[in-house]
Amino acid sequence: MIKLRLKRMGKKKTPYYRIVVADARSPRDGRFIEEIGTYDPNQEPSLVKVDADAAKKWIANGAQPTETVAKLLKSAGIE
Repeated sequence: MIKLRLKRMGKKKTPYYRIVVADARSPRDGRFIEEIGTYDPNQEPSLVKVDADAAKKWIANGAQPTETVAKLLKSAGIE
């Protein structure tokens, strides 16, 4: 199964995330298929950048977003 999920980046105590398309069996920060956006919770307000076309394409092809990614996509106006 293919999932849209977050990949943790950044230093200790100051994370930022990349929204990636990955196989559900791969580790959280491991191998991924495509990067479709970023999420930075450290800024005020939180910064979310998503390639809407790529996200819609992957969801149409059966990729399942995690709960957190689904909330981020909804806040970005996708879905």
